[in-house]
Amino acid sequence: MNYHVSLKEIPERNVASVRKVIPSYNCEGDLWSILMQEINVKNISIANPSYSIATFHDQEYKENDVDVEIQINILGEHENTKDVNFKKIDPSYVASITVNGSYEQMTAVNEAAAKWIETEGYELAGPMFNIYHVSPAMESDPNKWVTEVCYPINK
Repeated sequence: MNYHVSLKEIPERNVASVRKVIPSYNCEGDLWSILMQEINVKNISIANPSYSIATFHDQEYKENDVDVEIQINILGEHENTKDVNFKKIDPSYVASITVNGSYEQMTAVNEAAAKWIETEGYELAGPMFNIYHVSPAMESDPNKWVTEVCYPINK
């Protein structure tokens, strides 16, 4: 399958963030539960667009004990809590592929992005991340999920 790669800038944003080593990628929802509970308890306003992001900090793909950070774009500045960090994220220039449907195609998407980055003469400038435009939390039908796979790059 061919995937279209776009170049774009992800703007600076204030985020609420949770980063943990989790047993597997399937446990990412646990991080979102922690984050959303804190946002609700502190009555924090989510910015529009929300930039619901999961960043994958491991250097290479792993099946277990994965280092994942989730972020959501918020309004205002807040004090860190036990589980949630509040911070400003600098803008980043990325190669992105928007994927419609289930996560089963992510391996092929990542391979296509890596090949494109190498062919076009770019270098990675940070860990890859996904922006969830339509996520499992919003829609139970995997065919309706929309995920933007992003790789920060430099020329």
